[in-house]
Amino acid sequence: MRYLPLTQPDRDAMLGVIGVATIDDLFVDVPEAARLDGPIHGLPMHASEMAVERHMSALARKNLTAGQGPFFLGCGAYKHHVPASVDHLIQRGEFLTAYTPYQPEIAQGTLQMLFEFQTQVARLLGTDVANASMYDGSTACWEAIGMARRITKRGKAILSSGLHPHYVSVAKTMAKFTGDALETSAPTLSADTDLDALIAAIDKDTSCVVVQYPDILGRIADLKPLADACHAQKALLIAVVTEPVALGAIKSPGEMDADIVVGEGQSLGVGLQFGGPYVGLFGCKEKYVRQMPGRLCGETLDADGRRGFVLTLSTREQHIRREKATSNICTNSGLCALAFSVHMTLLGEAGLRQLAAINHAGAVAAAERLAQVPGVELVTPTFFNEFTLKLSQEARPVVRTLADRGILAGVSLGRLYPGVGALANGLVVAVTETTSAEDVEALASALQEILA
Repeated sequence: MRYLPLTQPDRDAMLGVIGVATIDDLFVDVPEAARLDGPIHGLPMHASEMAVERHMSALARKNLTAGQGPFFLGCGAYKHHVPASVDHLIQRGEFLTAYTPYQPEIAQGTLQMLFEFQTQVARLLGTDVANASMYDGSTACWEAIGMARRITKRGKAILSSGLHPHYVSVAKTMAKFTGDALETSAPTLSADTDLDALIAAIDKDTSCVVVQYPDILGRIADLKPLADACHAQKALLIAVVTEPVALGAIKSPGEMDADIVVGEGQSLGVGLQFGGPYVGLFGCKEKYVRQMPGRLCGETLDADGRRGFVLTLSTREQHIRREKATSNICTNSGLCALAFSVHMTLLGEAGLRQLAAINHAGAVAAAERLAQVPGVELVTPTFFNEFTLKLSQEARPVVRTLADRGILAGVSLGRLYPGVGALANGLVVAVTETTSAEDVEALASALQEILA
């Protein structure tokens, strides 16, 4: 059968049923200026396979990859060492080709892996239960806001100024379709978090407060007073973790009474991968489990008393009437969840704590060295492996200059918050176990020269 088997009469009949005259009528919502009226300008109509390979390779050589030089980027995606055994195991055919375990009798291995993944995530986040993963941290954050609306029957969410702006952007996009009111603001370039302001803003219309831990500037706060304030108004506390390795060193949000904890699992087992695919983490208190999106794998006994695994909860749109679904997420990030679980298993609790200690010690040493550079001020005195610097000049051109020298120096706050002048000189720097003392010295020397 042809890949596009429809004939013109077939297309005409379909258009007639829809009620439009031409296929172009289906694109009326796309602005005229954004539509192509012919081939893409600048691209040849044809080229040999070898010519295309040479051209694409030349374009790729213009990129500065994470492993080519000193690397200090973070803000939600971190360069950690992923053991070779992780990739070896996820490449096994029974995992690599598996899609989704609709038939438990032939998907026991996948179901068991997801069950173990859930256990690891729940223990890491400090929650009673965790699901079988989400797409990524930002969409998991939105799903938590939607879950809070279902539980509280309220439609106002207060988002901390320390929440990653990309997560805020995703939430705003989705809120257009649900009618949720989102209260947001930009952070201030200071060591103080906005917890007091968040507590003061909670009222009887608040469904939830969303706070990142550590936040976008690397700041760490005690969430217990905020959780108490939320619960006093019958609202929920949602904690967002973009760097799960941090939970090997600091108290988990669940321990501080957060109701829902979500996060990005990329740091464990999953490489940077040009921004994705990643894996979202989602945990909550057991009393809210029936409102949790996605699905949950459980352990049971078969008719002969043997241990087995099944989908225990799956109230998503593929398995239930749409109006009763908790989410329209159509799958879980199975392969990335497997990579996360393999890496966690290889580390174990002691290994994770050791990895976290190495990250923190390296970040402290880097912050102390960089703070010695004239024109550099350390904004966040307490942090895990990511901290914010205030430069004596705008950070974006400094970052570009350093990139031209082969140093990926960090994420400028001017890039994350364009138009917010008070943040223009801010630079967020991340340090992991892959960062060497030589890398830090290269950054410090280059900054001293540029800021002089």
